[in-house]
Amino acid sequence: MSNVAIIPARGGSKRIPRKNLLPFDGVPMIVRSIRTALDSGLFEQVVVSTDDAEIADVARAHGAQVPFLRPADLADDFTGTAAVIVHALQQLPAFDYACCVYATAPLLQARYLHQGLELLEQHPDRSFAFSVCSFGFPVQRALTLDGQGALSPLYPEFRNTRSQDLPEAFQDAGQFYWGRSEAWLRGEVLYSPASLPVILPRHLVQDIDTLEDWKRAEYLYAALKAGGELQ
Repeated sequence: MSNVAIIPARGGSKRIPRKNLLPFDGVPMIVRSIRTALDSGLFEQVVVSTDDAEIADVARAHGAQVPFLRPADLADDFTGTAAVIVHALQQLPAFDYACCVYATAPLLQARYLHQGLELLEQHPDRSFAFSVCSFGFPVQRALTLDGQGALSPLYPEFRNTRSQDLPEAFQDAGQFYWGRSEAWLRGEVLYSPASLPVILPRHLVQDIDTLEDWKRAEYLYAALKAGGELQ
């Protein structure tokens, strides 16, 4: 079986400008994902899909391949990840499996990439396997603010249900998405029964969209590094 890692990394991030190139523990953020993918030993190619020449240069300098630049219409604020992966696969030689690895995943560990591939290999009837973690509190008990700034239950029907009686829910951990190449190319839906979960502990998960997210990721990274848990 042949595998490719595809790392989407556009240049025009808005909430944290140039976040893929900002230093995280001394190296550009994207370099952490590149290194983890390369060090995993899972991939024939580690490819960065970008529209940005500077990102392309940094990626190449750290061992990734950038065989094409992504067109502008796939690098705007509205383009989804799946479309980027499909475009990349259409430019590359044929691979059996393609793993989308996010550029802003500094807590990513190779052992979970291995788990994702093993799950797909063990379940030929499934199309995807991706990283998830459990919510820290039942989502059915979530609160929202109404138009007057007062709290209201998001799901009033669970207002009086004990938290221990509610089913556990999971969120996308925002680290990686393994998929059979033909499933990506067919446009199969990722959030569906065709997908398998690679369940991560919550302390290894931090999506990075805001400066607050970035700061929390730095704290988690430092603690995990000090504790010897980063592999």
